Amino acid sequence: MGKMAAAVGSVATLASEPGEDAFRKLFRFYRQSQPGTADLGGVIDFSAAHTARGTGPNAHKVVRSQLSVSSVSEHDAHRAGLQPVSKWQAYGLEGYPGFIFIPNPFLPGYQWHWVKQCLKLYSQKPNVCNLDKHMTREETQDLWEQSKEFLRYKEVNKRQPRSLLEKLRWVTLGYHYNWDNKKYSADHYTPFPSDLAFLSEQVAAACGFQGFRAEAGILNYYRLDSTLGIHVDKSELDHSKPLLSFSFGQSAIFLLGGLKRDEAPTAMFMHSGDIMVMSGFSRLLNHAVPRVLPNPEGESLPHCLEMPLPAVLPRDSVIEPCSVEDWQVCASYLKTARVNMTVRQVLATDQDFPLEPVEDKKGDITTGFCHLDDQNSPVKRARIDADS
Repeated sequence: MGKMAAAVGSVATLASEPGEDAFRKLFRFYRQSQPGTADLGGVIDFSAAHTARGTGPNAHKVVRSQLSVSSVSEHDAHRAGLQPVSKWQAYGLEGYPGFIFIPNPFLPGYQWHWVKQCLKLYSQKPNVCNLDKHMTREETQDLWEQSKEFLRYKEVNKRQPRSLLEKLRWVTLGYHYNWDNKKYSADHYTPFPSDLAFLSEQVAAACGFQGFRAEAGILNYYRLDSTLGIHVDKSELDHSKPLLSFSFGQSAIFLLGGLKRDEAPTAMFMHSGDIMVMSGFSRLLNHAVPRVLPNPEGESLPHCLEMPLPAVLPRDSVIEPCSVEDWQVCASYLKTARVNMTVRQVLATDQDFPLEPVEDKKGDITTGFCHLDDQNSPVKRARIDADS
């Protein structure tokens, strides 16, 4: 406990030192942090038992959040691969109204479906991905088929070059986000996946947001050396609706800050299956992912991913079977990776995109999304770009 308290104190001291803004200082600190040391002593772990008891560093910030249990039937939760809402644990943080953290509410084995969808289905055309900037449409037509054999035999020959799936950094769903003008557009729209829309609607309803529409999604694919820079998600035209975030695979550190970067952020772990909801005041706060954490047991999967998807699924489930062969590919990928799905509603009810473009605020580099960066890439980004 003494080492943890010292770590929390050193982080607080670091954030208050003059010079670089507090958020950037802590981003750099956690990016360089060493797992298994006191560096991570101040990071909140919502899945840990001590959180519920209110003990441990930073636990005083953690509060219980109330869910709308009656808004989602057990049947609909099961259809999406979720436990009954009455069994979910939901938490918030003092000073962050509208922020909800739900540690892994998925039924055992059901995360397999969502991992497979992110890697095998959602990465397909006509969805847009980062590889499109450097490759032809034909070359990126089916990343799964081009990569599965590489990944399946990855452990046999670890020195082989990365497959296309391993080079994937982001995919957009629904309304496409234009990285150049930082706006959504109706000109480029791909059908939003019905299974992900259903999952998002159930989670939003459980958190008190009835009628939420999943209109746009960003899938981020992290390697162990990846980071997601400091940014604010405010390009959606309707900020009254929540932003939903789903994590799968290796754990990561998430930093949630304030309206300005000189406010020190709060650090928390995101584990496989965890869901975050940013709404209200917390909807427009600075946030970032400075670190993806390798499994402490070496190249292995989190325990929650070891149980297979049930062979028999509900007749009207949005969950689809996952073959042994497909999961071998997914498991090989996730041993050194993390996948995050963020889902947003872009337009308010009966709202259309403006005919005339809204002028961007000059000098605002945190609008919209930011690069998912690899620390070992040829061009290390010292500042944050305003796209994904």
